Amino acid sequence: MYTFTVNGQPVTAQEDKKLMHFLRDDLGLTGTKDGCDQGACGACTVLINGKASKSCLFTLAKVDGKEITTVEGITQRQKDVFAYAFAKTGAVQCGYCVPGFVVSALGFLGKKPDPTEEEIRKGVRSNICRCTGYVKIIEGIQLAAKMLREETPIPDETSDGKLGHDMKRVDAVEKTLGTGIYVDDITVPGMLYASAVRSAYPRARVVKINKAAALADPECVAVFTAADVPGNNKIGHLEFISDWDVMIPEGDITRYVGDAICLVVAKSKASLARIKALVDIEYEELTPILSCEAGLADGAPKLHERGNLLSHEHLIRGNVAEKLAASAHVVTEHYSVPINEHAFMEPECAIAQPEGDGILLYSAGQSIYDEQREVARMLGLEKEQVHVQGQLVGGGFGGKEDMSVQHHASLAAYLLQQPVKVLFSREESLMVHPKRHGMEMDFTTGCDEEGNLTAMKAVIYADTGAYASLGGPVLQRACTHAAGPYKYQDIDIEGFAVYTNNPPCGAFRGFGVCQTAFAIENNLNLLAQKVGISQWEIRWRNAVGYGDTLPNGQLVSKNAALKEALLNVKEDYEKATTAGISCFFKNSGIGVGLPDVGRCIVSVEGGKIHLRTSAACIGQGLATVITQIACETLDIAPELIVAEAPDTARTPNSGTTTASRQSLFTGEACRRACSQLRVDLDMGYGMADLEGREYYGEYSAKTDPLVNDKKNPVSHAGYGYAAEVVTLDDKGKLDKVIAAYDVGQVVNPRACEGQIEGGIVMGMGYALTENFALEDGYVKARYANLGLLDATKVPEIAIRFVQAEGIHEGLAYGVKGVGELATIPTAPAIAAAYLAYDGHLRPTLPISDTPYQKRRK
Repeated sequence: MYTFTVNGQPVTAQEDKKLMHFLRDDLGLTGTKDGCDQGACGACTVLINGKASKSCLFTLAKVDGKEITTVEGITQRQKDVFAYAFAKTGAVQCGYCVPGFVVSALGFLGKKPDPTEEEIRKGVRSNICRCTGYVKIIEGIQLAAKMLREETPIPDETSDGKLGHDMKRVDAVEKTLGTGIYVDDITVPGMLYASAVRSAYPRARVVKINKAAALADPECVAVFTAADVPGNNKIGHLEFISDWDVMIPEGDITRYVGDAICLVVAKSKASLARIKALVDIEYEELTPILSCEAGLADGAPKLHERGNLLSHEHLIRGNVAEKLAASAHVVTEHYSVPINEHAFMEPECAIAQPEGDGILLYSAGQSIYDEQREVARMLGLEKEQVHVQGQLVGGGFGGKEDMSVQHHASLAAYLLQQPVKVLFSREESLMVHPKRHGMEMDFTTGCDEEGNLTAMKAVIYADTGAYASLGGPVLQRACTHAAGPYKYQDIDIEGFAVYTNNPPCGAFRGFGVCQTAFAIENNLNLLAQKVGISQWEIRWRNAVGYGDTLPNGQLVSKNAALKEALLNVKEDYEKATTAGISCFFKNSGIGVGLPDVGRCIVSVEGGKIHLRTSAACIGQGLATVITQIACETLDIAPELIVAEAPDTARTPNSGTTTASRQSLFTGEACRRACSQLRVDLDMGYGMADLEGREYYGEYSAKTDPLVNDKKNPVSHAGYGYAAEVVTLDDKGKLDKVIAAYDVGQVVNPRACEGQIEGGIVMGMGYALTENFALEDGYVKARYANLGLLDATKVPEIAIRFVQAEGIHEGLAYGVKGVGELATIPTAPAIAAAYLAYDGHLRPTLPISDTPYQKRRK
């Protein structure tokens, strides 16, 4: 028996287990988050005898007789101060990591009530944040420390919520104090627990699934196989390519180690691992395909019926061969970038339960309607029989667009007619969900004697892994952006997305553009050397402005501010002893002729205005964005507005949170709906008169297909632009990042800065330290060895907003998305800084020969 205190109350436990699980599962203290269960992320931090400690590393035996304080148990004064400080500074995005940061901060503030910034960074270095880049978290802790130290009362502040004004995020307080509900925080009476048995090999035939021993376990409820799927055993994010098996049937061949063979359902979470080990699967091991080259080789076994080539794109404009032959300078280089992991803080979790003749699904994905469609198809139900409610999402970055746990929870709940939770361990998350594509790229770029770009040719091979996911659209975006935001017209860009037996690759912040931007921006720097001009100058001479034509043929709109961004960082670049620069662009919206619709219902209920849209907030703050658009349109206080959570029974389909589209598309839909309400308000109707009335807004972008005959096609609804300068100190470490961003109308300055800061730090990791360990198709990665940057490794970051004329014109008051753009220019800028540092091109990621690589002794 173990006895200790939790939040001042005596607690007794008979069974030894991890402290984190005891707090969450036995006591219901879900403010302590399970991010990795390996002591690597810090989301589960608690105070043990006043010292900040990771609760996943302590068993109850180790805390016997000790005093435990969770975020729920801190004083009311501390709660009030941190809730205010973190909301005020914009320290909250997805929020999953935030309670851990609060507790860590309190752990050292007791000893150092007036810490320096460096001391704060060291104090939270065991806590990982994947969203914010730490800048706003450090500011939040500084403000909280000052308020606690000086006994400052909580200011009574309000905001008008208008565009361009700072407003506290609508979900900041609940996320800071751990009271916000993520799926794993939910418990349903009678809930069962399910988990899949995964493939032992990247590629093998499943000969026999022997489940008798597992079924004999008294804790086992069921073991389901593909034969139990009542509808279609194939799912897929793209409706026209459903090639991902719900489970691999007997006789079929696995495609990667994340493949589900069977689904075990148990009475308790603790018994799942034991029962899964009792399932005996007979395999015939086969040789895996582990590269694009192997996948396209003559005689290679087909991983899918259609073959191993998922997608092929070829964009041709002008006469590249002729232009390159006439160019004064030509550069040809090969670039190699690896598969990359999202490392969002919240592992995937879903709960499903019976509802009428269908199911109710609690999900934390990036589109409830995509989940509804895929689950309904799997179960053989009508879409309306699958009711999906979105909960808080602890980060996504594209990694939660595909089904991961939702379909398995739904299947088990439907078959058993009982509630079922499926929760990934971090190990399973790393193994299963799609990654950023690894790419092999050959780029040839030419310019004239003055450095004006003439033409470019690129061949891109993308390892799309075991299943389609969004590999086709990612390849498209890699190709459409491969020439950069520059004013030349002769391009020949060919891309191949190839199936392999590696983990699937799909959507990840940047959506293929991070990879090709790295290649083209490096080539520009090499051309600048040949011409004898600076990295900044070659970009300035070629950057597009209003009226110019992008390499894809699209005319540059009036609100484009790439040149303004370059001018903004010019002095920083030229004054620095060692600096690199990159500028780039990213589309807003899916584009290329595909359906792309934003929808919003505005209703008056209980004297408040409800904003109803299915658009998922994955940390970017969509609920706050549409609240501020509503405030702007209606000229009312944000306190009168309720932004509802996604729910297929209440909120219209506004598409996936992807392609930096929601601020523009759902923002415009919200503006249109609110404009209708504004007409009624201006006519003198009061809120009581309008009770129960609904107003519907919709915006659909009209774009042209990727391959077309138009002189000036519209590839995307809009673009954001950015320029970044990275400076190095004399030891070769990053000293400062200066970033100038054209995001159109800034909705919420602090929130937008935080988005960009987080994207920059993610780009830093991609450039310098991150490594998804994969060996012969087997995932060797753990959260601890991904190379994620902590707060001590982040340099000073300066964010500046630039704008062009006519910014308020057009859709959603001129708002552009920034989520993806924020992570694209950083890796190229860092590579450019090291080229300036020692003259060596670094054509691979993470880049080599820097102080950030561990030296072998």
